[in-house]
Amino acid sequence: MKHLLFILVFFISLLSLSQSKYELAMLKGLDDAKKTSKPSEYIPISAYFERIANAEKDKWLPYYYAALYNHLSGWDLQADKDKVSEKTLALIEKAEILEKNNAELFCLRQMMFVMQMSTDPMTRWMTYGQKASNALKEAKVIEPSNPRIYFLEAQTVVNTPEQFGGGKKNAKPLFEKSVELYNKYTLASDLHPNWGKEEAENMLKECQK
Repeated sequence: MKHLLFILVFFISLLSLSQSKYELAMLKGLDDAKKTSKPSEYIPISAYFERIANAEKDKWLPYYYAALYNHLSGWDLQADKDKVSEKTLALIEKAEILEKNNAELFCLRQMMFVMQMSTDPMTRWMTYGQKASNALKEAKVIEPSNPRIYFLEAQTVVNTPEQFGGGKKNAKPLFEKSVELYNKYTLASDLHPNWGKEEAENMLKECQK
């Protein structure tokens, strides 16, 4: 009995050590991401998280961050946004296999569709604009208290011409709601998505001018 107990404790210790290494690796990647200053610098960060994802095959967050930072690298002026979005989608889909109906992943889809639309807004609006809108609708159904949903929606509105229902005046209530929800939002863990608050607050100030 003592022998079996020792083996059980040993394996639990190994599991705890493995989890600790995973968390440390994830936190390192998130810390490195905060130090970036150019979109192109997100490419190695995305690759870093993808390596974690390939090692930790039952965890969706590494795929999420690999997709997020791959997407952000696409805002480099030299980037092929469609090619970047194709890679982003592949990473999102891997995360979705592990984590069904997740609002954060639908937010990522919205960001990806906006990027694809941005390459030719006049001809792509009907397709990618609708897909982006639908992604946020899905996110609201799943997690209506998620502040990033309203932040992303507000960004879309503020960048839309006033004659089409956009502009600062129409975006302001959405930024206000986003900031309000950011102030109430409780993270599931230190590894879960925790971005956008500062940007939402800054945009709200711009809309108040």
